[in-house]
Amino acid sequence: MPIEEGAIPELTGLSPDQIRGALQRLKSKRLAVVEELHRSEPSLTPRGRAALVDRLPERRLLDLLHAAGSAGIPISALPAAGFSGEERSAAIGRLRRAGYLDGTTPLRLKVDSGSLPARLPEEAVLEAIDRAQPVDDQATFRQLERRGLVQTEHHTMKRWAATEAGRRLPLDDIDSQVGPVTAGMLLGGRWRELSFRPYDVRSPPPHRLSPRPHPYAAWLEEFEEILVGLGFQQAEGPLLETEFWNADVLFMPQDHPARSIHDALTVEGAPEIPPPEPLLLRVAAAHEGRPLPGLAVPLSRGWSDRYDPAVARRPVLRSQTTAVSARFLADGPRPPFRMFSIDRNFRREEVDARHHLEFTQCEGVLGEEGVSIRHVVGMFRELAEAIGVRELKLRPSYFPFTEPSIEGYVRHPLLGWIEVFPGGLLRPEVLAPLGVEVPVAAWGIGIARLAMVALGVNDIRELYDDDYLRLRGGNR
Repeated sequence: MPIEEGAIPELTGLSPDQIRGALQRLKSKRLAVVEELHRSEPSLTPRGRAALVDRLPERRLLDLLHAAGSAGIPISALPAAGFSGEERSAAIGRLRRAGYLDGTTPLRLKVDSGSLPARLPEEAVLEAIDRAQPVDDQATFRQLERRGLVQTEHHTMKRWAATEAGRRLPLDDIDSQVGPVTAGMLLGGRWRELSFRPYDVRSPPPHRLSPRPHPYAAWLEEFEEILVGLGFQQAEGPLLETEFWNADVLFMPQDHPARSIHDALTVEGAPEIPPPEPLLLRVAAAHEGRPLPGLAVPLSRGWSDRYDPAVARRPVLRSQTTAVSARFLADGPRPPFRMFSIDRNFRREEVDARHHLEFTQCEGVLGEEGVSIRHVVGMFRELAEAIGVRELKLRPSYFPFTEPSIEGYVRHPLLGWIEVFPGGLLRPEVLAPLGVEVPVAAWGIGIARLAMVALGVNDIRELYDDDYLRLRGGNR
């Protein structure tokens, strides 16, 4: 009778690592087989859970307008009511599309709008997901997914069962039986007193493979060759980074929700490394909205918080290979230049079929006069075609350090559309402090997810499997 892998620790008292190793050995000896079951379910993101508690912006605005009556509320009064600029625009736009606003200023509810709904469609979907109930309104779910409030989680469940050979094993006395004969047994004559496990001369010998590269490692080398063929030079950077190179120099605010998309792992006991002082002053000026040294006008309004050099020195495990691009650009490459890096990164992630604490990313920059977002689109299409991926779709997106930004998705036969091609043009707040005077296209390709599509792998954890035939889809 098959048993779920997650239930085995409680039944045996063994650790998960011991169980995984034992199961793989049983499988290699054809004593056990595994069945994988895949399921998908909706869930709330941290932003969605916060919206469920604090209420959606459109609901808060709807309640305010209802309380204000015919007097309405000026748009300029919404920040004082707790609405950020993004929330204000989103709430007004959604209420107008839903037909609640009369289209005049100050903002008022339509006279014929009737009583306020007990629940907006968005609230109903959020509550259904929170209660683990089915979601029937898929159009609203997709809208909330685009807003980053909900997501679809994919889970893989493994069920193990003994093969016919495994069921024939004499488990009652197997612990008292001896397998290999040692020299000590023969010299001392102790072998006469022992009970040996039966030896089946009909059993086929173990399948041996000649040494060869791991399929994932070999595929990464092929991808590197494609980029080298396109004129890119390869660069590397340290895995142990500082907040400065990992985020600050990329114009990611030090204390802002945008930073949470790169949930870096801090490192206790590692020494703090201060960044170069001239570059630190320029990055701090960009963050605070001040003119850079030698300039009369600031690059932008910057961020509302004061830049803290102490945060910049903190050691973290690199959460993105964009840090390699920052170090490359800080060295003052002469345009035109093309650089790429394929290396490991680390983030605080919930491990599932598409996410892992450790992942490989392909970083790239292209800098020269005339570079535009069309070069990024062309690069994504060129790389997808080079590895045999035919289904690719692109859409606008947001990243703290690129503007404009796009995301590229490829279709996985089991997991559906997955994001693998994020990129855009680096913002002036990134380039000017680094002394770069030409436009620069940049991207950080989710190379592991792309490999899943190219190699036919359904779970990102299988890329690190040591079963060669399984990765290649072969049969024993």
